[in-house]
Amino acid sequence: MPAFPKVSFEETLEKYVLPSACIGCASCAVVCPFNCLDYINEKPALVKECKSCGICAQVCPRYGVSLPALEKLVFGRERKADEDFGIYRRMVIAQTKDETIMRACQDGGVVTTLLVHALEKGLIDGAVVSGVVEENPLRPVPKLATTRADIVGSAGTRYSYSPNMLALGEGIQQKRKGLALVGTPCQMHAIRRVEAIPLRKYSDALSFAVGVFCSECFAYDAFVGELIQGKLGINPLEVKKVNIKGKLVVTAKSGAVATVPLQEAKKYASKCVKKCPDFSAELADISAGGLGLDGWTLTILRTQKGEDLFREVESAGLLATRPAEEDKRVLDLLVGLSARKRETATALEL
Repeated sequence: MPAFPKVSFEETLEKYVLPSACIGCASCAVVCPFNCLDYINEKPALVKECKSCGICAQVCPRYGVSLPALEKLVFGRERKADEDFGIYRRMVIAQTKDETIMRACQDGGVVTTLLVHALEKGLIDGAVVSGVVEENPLRPVPKLATTRADIVGSAGTRYSYSPNMLALGEGIQQKRKGLALVGTPCQMHAIRRVEAIPLRKYSDALSFAVGVFCSECFAYDAFVGELIQGKLGINPLEVKKVNIKGKLVVTAKSGAVATVPLQEAKKYASKCVKKCPDFSAELADISAGGLGLDGWTLTILRTQKGEDLFREVESAGLLATRPAEEDKRVLDLLVGLSARKRETATALEL
């Protein structure tokens, strides 16, 4: 990994990242060893004198990142030119066999099934996920899930950003030693940078990392207030599910379905996500996403750790699987979206 000088928050993130590139992941605030940073209004903020240790810059997924170096850290080598969506060992299309999870999940329920199994078998004692609150069900919140009910209750996809690293920090404060992290590609970049330093307090507590596919996320106020409530006329409290299947699909609790063309929905996207080159969470142990599938999840097993966990759950009869290579349409979409996000980020490089 490149060496970083001991620089201050003001010299690095406040000057270069916050104005245009900060996604609000909260990684810098979580790992600051002197508690100089807080997370305020979805951004890091300096709340007392910076000690200029430089750790905030070293964990930021938007500042000075070398993806080839992180690939070497995780896989022992760099991605090859023909590995269009990153390094992996096996790829399947999978679906949970648990009816309770299937009713709660977004697509195939694979991530929820993996987390529940890992928790019940004692492989983890907590899962860092995004959850929801009853009074505002479309606003994602970071959550440390410690029971099966917590995990199943957090199933589903959020289309606005959730700073899950805050829940990782909560798990560390509770001295939990077996944590699973579920997050977006940029959060996978952040946790791998934590491991690269290394910050043992955090890296030693991580059992495995699951990355979710992400082409972009929506700015919450615009997405919910202007699009769902304003344009579609749907009360956010009455939304049962939001999904993207070639178009934005909003399903109300009444059963009514409203759709928005993707090109129209993109007007409400958060611009800072465009600077991320990673669609399929290429640094995760396991990557997962619906990718146009109905009731199934495309699952990419990237590391030995990820493949071993998946095989254990599969062998326990908790998942139905089929080879991903059988669905050319899905693979073509994966390759295309990966290339598009990489090209967009390259064009917008800092």
